[in-house]
Amino acid sequence: MTGRVTGAAAALADELPGWVTLLRAPNPGPMTLDGTNTWVLRAPGAEHAVVVDPGPADEEHLAAIAAHAPIGLVLITHGHPDHTEGAPRLSERLGGVHVLAADPAHTIGGEPLTEPGEHFGGFGLEIRLLDTPGHTADSVCFLVEHAGERVVLTGDTILGRGTTVVAHPDGHLGDYLTSLELLSTYRGIPALPGHGPALADCGAAAEFYLAHRRARLDQVRAAVAAGATTAPEVVERVYADVDRSLWWAAEWSVRAQLEYLGVATRESGAGGAELEQP
Repeated sequence: MTGRVTGAAAALADELPGWVTLLRAPNPGPMTLDGTNTWVLRAPGAEHAVVVDPGPADEEHLAAIAAHAPIGLVLITHGHPDHTEGAPRLSERLGGVHVLAADPAHTIGGEPLTEPGEHFGGFGLEIRLLDTPGHTADSVCFLVEHAGERVVLTGDTILGRGTTVVAHPDGHLGDYLTSLELLSTYRGIPALPGHGPALADCGAAAEFYLAHRRARLDQVRAAVAAGATTAPEVVERVYADVDRSLWWAAEWSVRAQLEYLGVATRESGAGGAELEQP
């Protein structure tokens, strides 16, 4: 979700490695920006490509991905439907190619991603799993390297524009801040996000996000001190300049912020809205 921050968290990437291709799904919206980014990675001379986040179950989009066959592996950054819905159909189209995710529910034909720092060989690429929960409990990123060029695929942990929702109660703000601190160490490495344009510097974007989150926490503390006792009341004070159509999503992050601060409220349970709704 984008709030007051509507621009990029770091400079846009002027150029990406030649082994990176972006296929953008036709699902634009307030939560998905221009649409879900599907990244196709193929090392020069390699027979097989690696796909990250197949996106929605849109047949034209899946056909565009399949046109890059042979594909040796599909990776998932997190389980939200706008990133995973098309994975079973894509795997079928590609003859049962494995789909690997942290959540077993989104893993097809292989073992779930459970070991932080795990390396994947083959396909001419060096892929390292980065454990980055917070946006969701199952969020991961991938550090990918070929011939000295590196990129970080950040899913929704860092977006190409605006900031992201901490999807409480599945998401957790403390985990998210820790994940941002980890990503801040990858200075000078392009970030390939799940939505929006590629960024030139993953570390700089993560530091920007950290500063933004800490400022939001200060605003939430002030709202509570001024008498706000529910998440909607906090949203009304802190997100007053955000389009009201997005306040339902802001509530998710506010609930995560209140939990992080140990603030008891007059309500229980989260709203029923789905994160991917328009």
